[in-house]
Amino acid sequence: MAPPMTSPPSRDHHPGADAAPTGAHPPARNPAPGRDARLDNAKFVLITLVVVGHAIEPLGGYAPAGALYYWIYFFHMPAFILISGYLSRNFDASSNRVEKLVLSLAVPYLIFWTVHQTIYAVDRGGLPDSLSVLKPTWTLWFLVALFLWRLSVPVWQRLRWPVAISVVISVFAATADLGDTLSLGRVLSFLPFFVLGLSLRPEHFAHLDRWWVRICSVAVLATTAVLAPTISDHLSRDWLFWRESLTDRAIDPLLPSMGIRLAFMALALLMSVSVLALTPRRRTWMTRLGAYSLYVYLGHSVALILLKDTAWYDVMPAPQTLAASIALGLALTLVLCAPWVRGGLRWAVEPQLTWVLREDSVLRVNRSRDASGRGRAWRKPQRTGATDS
Repeated sequence: MAPPMTSPPSRDHHPGADAAPTGAHPPARNPAPGRDARLDNAKFVLITLVVVGHAIEPLGGYAPAGALYYWIYFFHMPAFILISGYLSRNFDASSNRVEKLVLSLAVPYLIFWTVHQTIYAVDRGGLPDSLSVLKPTWTLWFLVALFLWRLSVPVWQRLRWPVAISVVISVFAATADLGDTLSLGRVLSFLPFFVLGLSLRPEHFAHLDRWWVRICSVAVLATTAVLAPTISDHLSRDWLFWRESLTDRAIDPLLPSMGIRLAFMALALLMSVSVLALTPRRRTWMTRLGAYSLYVYLGHSVALILLKDTAWYDVMPAPQTLAASIALGLALTLVLCAPWVRGGLRWAVEPQLTWVLREDSVLRVNRSRDASGRGRAWRKPQRTGATDS
């Protein structure tokens, strides 16, 4: 899933996905000056893996699809969350930033939650017995998590050992049944990656350019790809989702469960670093598209929910369906980055619903001034024209 991910934001905002993973910002043709090209490139790579992973998910019974799914899920959301944390370093809980957080995460969450539930209701022929906006649908857990993580930034920045503390919280959260409300299981389980991102500085990324780091990164990704089929045969997918309590599995919740959780955490971190090390740090064709990862993250969920209600996964043999689903995921990613698609989705992904904010809101006041300025700019030529005529 992951996290920070809209049209180019200011440097202190993420994707979501752009893992986006985000903020309500005016659309821009190109990423803003000073943006880190490596991170935008990485966001595009990761959001593509998110879409491909979701597209092949129904093919889990086919061994190659299951192995690829496991390999993607080893690291794609942890890497997105790591980037989200890094891009959240300047969040200071000021009124202006909290307002942007509400408009860029909370409002899109409510919009797409409604869209998802509407599709589900039509598919099942009615509303479910329990309908709670506090229970995220499918991919929307990431927006909830990013909202809560961002609000907690000032706390982590005041602690002496934030990463170590977050790891302890993550591990012990897995021993409690937190249910589905606000996806707290995932919020706490993935927390160390966000906090680690907060703790990183630009100089840390310079180490990724060392030749031996890149060689090791290739070895790591190749080795995990080889091991993925074996792991997929012996461990449940639940380990990849980081959401379920360890208490309801046929395994001791303390040992070896905690050891396995820590091993998956270390594996996710190692693979995330490897992907970042192999991601180009220069501007490429991916750089501009990486700034729109939230459009892809939110848009693809609707497309794939609709697709899974069709016969797509039944009309061809498994090998051809896997290839077609991968191609579909790649194409869907590119289409959702297209200007005309973003234009159609902007009302939902980057809503400018400042009326939900207080009357003294900085964003609301500024938007009113902008609207007044546009109105005056529009009326002035009209008056001139009338005089001339």
